[in-house]
Amino acid sequence: MGRVLILYDSRTGHTEKMARLVAEGAQSVPGTEVRIRRVESATKEDVLWCDGIAVGTPTHMGSISWKLKRFFDDVLIDLWGEIDGKIGCAFSSSGGWGGGSEIACMSVLTVLMNFGFLVFGVTDYVGDKFTLHYGAVTAGEPRRGEEEEACRRLGKRLAQWVALYVDGRREVRDQLKEGSSG
Repeated sequence: MGRVLILYDSRTGHTEKMARLVAEGAQSVPGTEVRIRRVESATKEDVLWCDGIAVGTPTHMGSISWKLKRFFDDVLIDLWGEIDGKIGCAFSSSGGWGGGSEIACMSVLTVLMNFGFLVFGVTDYVGDKFTLHYGAVTAGEPRRGEEEEACRRLGKRLAQWVALYVDGRREVRDQLKEGSSG
């Protein structure tokens, strides 16, 4: 059974809502166990437990929140070299479009890569001109259908990669090729 951790920071509740939608997407893949943790209550044991992680951050000046950065710097540093090969992705909410959410996602992905995580983007379009190459992003709270679907799609794709690469479930490859119909 694949294990997915949704780790997030949220000041206004917007990134928290995204985290819950990402979890819905991951839970839509049969055989996936999902754990949601706010960064203040997350532990290194949560990260050791998971096979895949989705990290959500509010966008702070185009970058990762200080609470998540502190978690990686102070808590996960003890796991250096022990968590290589886990699968990771990112999501972020900003104050407005053009607020740096994609840059914040890239910052999260860079941190994950430094810890040895295998990271991915999603090529699917969830609406007209709406995709999540670097992760799911929103301006404020996810309200529109494509914003919510982007979060679900990210979680689903993470769970599919875990099912394929960790659990060896080869039938998931066809679902990945089919995009949203999987």
